[in-house]
Amino acid sequence: MSVILGIETSCDETAASVVQDGSIIRSNVVASSVKIHQQYGGVVPEQAARAQLSSMIPVLHETLQQARVKSVDIDSIAVTFGPGLIGSLLVGVETAKTLAVVWGKPIVPVNHLLAHFYAIPPPPFPWIGLLTSGGHTDLILSKNHGEWEYLGGTRDDAAGEAFDKTGRLLGLPYPGGPAIAKLAEHGNPDAFPVPRPMLDDDSLDFSFSGLKTAVSRIIHDQHLDDQQRADLAASIQEAIVDVLVLKTVRAAQQHKVAHVVVAGGVAANSRLRDKFELEIDLHIPPPTLCTDNAVMVARYAHFNFHPIPWESVDVAPNLSLDRQAI
Repeated sequence: MSVILGIETSCDETAASVVQDGSIIRSNVVASSVKIHQQYGGVVPEQAARAQLSSMIPVLHETLQQARVKSVDIDSIAVTFGPGLIGSLLVGVETAKTLAVVWGKPIVPVNHLLAHFYAIPPPPFPWIGLLTSGGHTDLILSKNHGEWEYLGGTRDDAAGEAFDKTGRLLGLPYPGGPAIAKLAEHGNPDAFPVPRPMLDDDSLDFSFSGLKTAVSRIIHDQHLDDQQRADLAASIQEAIVDVLVLKTVRAAQQHKVAHVVVAGGVAANSRLRDKFELEIDLHIPPPTLCTDNAVMVARYAHFNFHPIPWESVDVAPNLSLDRQAI
């Protein structure tokens, strides 16, 4: 039996989880500082790290209590080492290193981006993975655990970033994705001719900055009433979803792959889920495991168990998927 404690602090969440044998979630605790950042319209790195310093010990205590385990029951510690905010990453990594020394446990550094694909147990290989979140929009072909090919990614704004920026233009609260999705429930997705950047491009890359510019012009050129705001929100959501679905399905067809894993915060969008399920054999986490969590960190470490000496673990804020890494 393998019992892994996962720790995740790459952005504004402080998360810990105990996962058994890569499948059984014994506990899953997440403390978010999103309410602090809402007044600024985005994450403030220094405040995120301070909140994580305050939350780390209580989160760990609750995680072990929920899982009904003690330190002696933990086989190893998995921790996100990148990418992310340097201060936030240091909180998690230094905590994991301390526990590894005190408890005498091996430590497994985890790539946050790859971990998202392990929020649920992965399907049979090979599979196409779409990571779509506030900071990342990437496509990979996963051939085995730890073996993947980078297929394409965003050239500018990520999908989640496009939701946040257009949401701000509409006067909606941060984060923009859930706010736009809620407003879009009452809107007509065909009401505004919002562009779908690179939709007809043969590449598997993405670009969403043009969409943001188009939305800015629409709002600048006319005074929108409540129904028009809902229509524009629905049009924005539909455009982003259309691009994500088409590019991902194209990747699956090009590589003759039956399974697709969609992960990241934007994967919680119900319209995205609905459109994907019409096209492919979809594997997608429940909404609670789409945003940052430590279940995915512990589960990734189970399937990719590569412990290293605690003194060798360091943060890598700029880690990416477009090169082979841990």
